[in-house]
Amino acid sequence: MSGGRVLVIDDDLSLRQFLKNMLRRAGYEIETAAGGEEGLAILAASSVDVVVTDLTMEGMDGMAVLKSVRQRWPATEVVMITAHATAENAVEAMKQGAHDYVVKPFNVDQLKVILQKALEKKAMREENLTLREALKDRFGYGSMVGRSEAMQRVYDLMDRVKDTPVTVLITGESGTGKELVARAMHYEGARQSKPFRSINCGAIPENLIESELFGYKKGAFTGAVRDSLGLFASAQGGTVFLDEVGEMPLSTQVKVLRAIQERKVKPIGGFEEVPVDVRIVAATNRDLQAEVRAGRFREDLYYRLKVITVELPPLRARLSDLRPLTDHFLTMYAEQFAKPGVVLDDSTLVELAAWSWPGNVRELENVIQRGVALCRGTVILPDCLPPEIQAAADVGGGFPTEVGGDGLDLERTLERYERQLLESALASAGGIKTEAARLLGISFRSLRYRLQKIGLEDEGPRPN
Repeated sequence: MSGGRVLVIDDDLSLRQFLKNMLRRAGYEIETAAGGEEGLAILAASSVDVVVTDLTMEGMDGMAVLKSVRQRWPATEVVMITAHATAENAVEAMKQGAHDYVVKPFNVDQLKVILQKALEKKAMREENLTLREALKDRFGYGSMVGRSEAMQRVYDLMDRVKDTPVTVLITGESGTGKELVARAMHYEGARQSKPFRSINCGAIPENLIESELFGYKKGAFTGAVRDSLGLFASAQGGTVFLDEVGEMPLSTQVKVLRAIQERKVKPIGGFEEVPVDVRIVAATNRDLQAEVRAGRFREDLYYRLKVITVELPPLRARLSDLRPLTDHFLTMYAEQFAKPGVVLDDSTLVELAAWSWPGNVRELENVIQRGVALCRGTVILPDCLPPEIQAAADVGGGFPTEVGGDGLDLERTLERYERQLLESALASAGGIKTEAARLLGISFRSLRYRLQKIGLEDEGPRPN
């Protein structure tokens, strides 16, 4: 693989000219610069695949070039050239993100192999990024599923902040997937190689939550038989997820606020503060503004947490995501329960679409898990659904009575409703079409037309 664009930065004119001629003959497009500042100016003006830079130069040296390229053009690979290779500068170069390094005097074929691998690495990264973007457009974001307009707005906001250290507050009803959002931002973002630590602030007793968050020293209290880092220190460089942050005691809120402001924590029983570099993501299903007004949540902490707010819509407001979510859970539990090929009957999907989903996506997952477990064959029928969903379908006809934010397919909905009524009338009339037409209050001709339209009867006269 050749044909990439390479920038050679070296203050040795003869070496620049040699590399330029040699690499051009190998099929590369070459730019050269006599120093770091000149090289960065070329990078700012046009894209480059690989930078080959000398380590020791007057003015801006190769290490400064490397750091600047990694910060400003992270897709560009960097290869270092050095006349004095040591373990220290080699390790430092790789630590700062160099693809590789060569030692003067270097073997030309060795440099060609390194450039080839650098270009392959860049191409693979771009291919993976393109594939991930395509999958995101089709299915969702990270481990999240859904392609509705409401969720696309959520994905867009997540994508814009995932690589920043900004604090994020995720709001939404219980079961909408707030922790999934936190994990997706972490594992899709710049901190993905660092720890993700989470805590449910409502599940930890008040007298223990501070030790869980900030750690403690041996002997700080009864049972503290050894030092503990705590959540903040153990997530160094990564993400701390504070779930149900609205449940956090006021006394702990003060210390969390200070940790966010000062980027330091003090373990219980300790005397020195520990610096921490963590990204804070919090979530709640409470109205924190109302909690502030009621004196149960600190206003200063509230504003520290809500620098960016991601609001997750309830499932009933994005019913177009019902099918992809259902397919996702079907695949997952069919594999888990060793029931390959399990599908939903159309009538089952109709009843699912008619339900209001007060428990949101978590409730849907439980319903599908139940359906896969209870179905006798490979088709999940309505009798595998929870009784409350079946009862609601019986009362409401199994069809939505309101149009959510994502809309619905009116023609398909009406067709399904018409089919159900026609089948019900025929069943009640024992298959006698004239009686079915009477039950529906329509003429026999109208009945036959409707049956033909939805494929329940072939065209042409038929005796009863």
